[in-house]
Amino acid sequence: MPEEDLLELKFRLYDGSDIGPFRYSPASTVAMLKERIVAEWPKDKKIAPKGANDIKLINAGNILENNKTVGQCKAPFDDLPKAVITMHVVVQPSVTKAKTEKKVDEMPRKNFCSCSIL
Repeated sequence: MPEEDLLELKFRLYDGSDIGPFRYSPASTVAMLKERIVAEWPKDKKIAPKGANDIKLINAGNILENNKTVGQCKAPFDDLPKAVITMHVVVQPSVTKAKTEKKVDEMPRKNFCSCSIL
C-alpha cells in the first residue's frame, strides 16, 4: 500500500497523555486498533483495560464500532494532508463483572424500617 494512503492515528488517554502516533491502512478495523492500544498501554497507569472489550474509541463525537474500518470511521474534516487524527480512549470495565460486584456489595445489607411511631 502506498505511504500516502496510510492514516496516522494517535490515541488520547483519560489523563491527557497519548499512545502513538501509528500508521494504519484505511482497511484496518476498529477491533485491530483496540488490540494495539491494549498492547501499548502504559504500565504506570492506575486504570488499565484488561482486554479490547474494555475500551471505547471516540472520533468526532462518535463511538466507533468494532466491525467498522478506519476508512469508514474517518470524519470529513480529517482529509487534511499529513494530519494526525486523534481518537479518544475511554476505559469501561466489562458489564458482567460490574453486575457481580454490585450483587456482592448489596448482600450484607438488610432492609428494615427505623421509623418510630409515638
